Amino acid sequence: MSNRTVEAYAVRSWIREKLFLGMTFQEYLKSLITPFNIIVACILCVGIPFYVWRYLHGLIAVMHPSHDYPWGLFICFGLLGIVPLSATGFIMASAVYLFGLKEYKPLVRMAILTGFLGYACAVAFIFTDIGRSWRLPYPMFISFGPQSVLFLVAWHVALYLSTQFVEFCPAIFEWLGVDRFRRWALVTTIGATIFGVILSTLHQSALGALFLIMPGKVHPLWYSPYIPVFFFVSSIWAGLSMIILVAWICTKAFRQRADDRFLNSLDNLTVGLGRAASITLFAYFAIKIIGVAHGHHWNLLATPYGWWFQLEIFGFVLLPCFLFAQGARYRNVALIRITSIIAVVGVMLNRLNLSLITFNWNLPHREYPKWTEYVVVITIFTGFILLFRWMVNRMPVLTEHPQYKDMH
Repeated sequence: MSNRTVEAYAVRSWIREKLFLGMTFQEYLKSLITPFNIIVACILCVGIPFYVWRYLHGLIAVMHPSHDYPWGLFICFGLLGIVPLSATGFIMASAVYLFGLKEYKPLVRMAILTGFLGYACAVAFIFTDIGRSWRLPYPMFISFGPQSVLFLVAWHVALYLSTQFVEFCPAIFEWLGVDRFRRWALVTTIGATIFGVILSTLHQSALGALFLIMPGKVHPLWYSPYIPVFFFVSSIWAGLSMIILVAWICTKAFRQRADDRFLNSLDNLTVGLGRAASITLFAYFAIKIIGVAHGHHWNLLATPYGWWFQLEIFGFVLLPCFLFAQGARYRNVALIRITSIIAVVGVMLNRLNLSLITFNWNLPHREYPKWTEYVVVITIFTGFILLFRWMVNRMPVLTEHPQYKDMH
């Protein structure tokens, strides 16, 4: 057998093992015919043409922005909503690598991957919303605007996305079997974690700082000089809730890809995460009340917007706070997992309230997102769910790689 034949066989074996999960190409195609994949294929077949249409004919083809309501779902949901839910990486990495909570190590790679893909999804929404997205590097590298909060947010997100990729590199190199690069990636773990915490603190609060220049547009119950603090604190319990929720989903959808270390420790870890989420939710509730008192807006609580505000802070902040505490006290893992859904919806509701629902609350007319915006949002979000599934099914995210088990 010639060397060329051996090399070709080795390449085919590598592709079959790494990409097709040990199956032949025909077997792999047959395995893709599942109800989930059929639904996803339908979503993509409907949504991708609208996404292409947006780039062919501009934003006006899929949304109707105006001077009164310039932001649509791409920013309000895709950026402001997804970024706090993507705080999973910096929370779990700092807990394990900086604070020494080694018992949470089974969740680190899952949390980092969730955060990395979450920020990548936010970047995809930013590119979709920018009129000439191919010119995004221009204000970042050529025409600096450091006085702009958006300039800072763009740099923070770009740097943090790169940092999270570095943090996830050990899993990628283990999957590829590249020992030298894996060792290099492990050496950078502590430094990358510290840098990631700094960047997360800055850009989570900087997103809130965007609203400091809009006192006449943001409703007084949501506007406060403490908005940057609100955004940062809410990102912590949002990230904790997202870790609980994603770990729960992984036990259902990727149980065959998880090892005993992950599955056997998950209940105890979920209780600990629920306890931490309860504490941060209570802290967030307290500073939100301080914000109302600081602005002397008690009288606004009896208005229609006031009732909506109370629904947000009592129904989606204080209620999950008590439910998390109850679940942690009695070690009710099911209650904690269900509560994580409420908390995730709560932080998303808060961001939509600020940027869309109560934005320009004093105008006599309202504008609502165009239906095609929902189609594009669902399409982009579906694509990143597929990417998450693809990586979890192939890389050592929920399990320890057998070759490196003693080195983890």
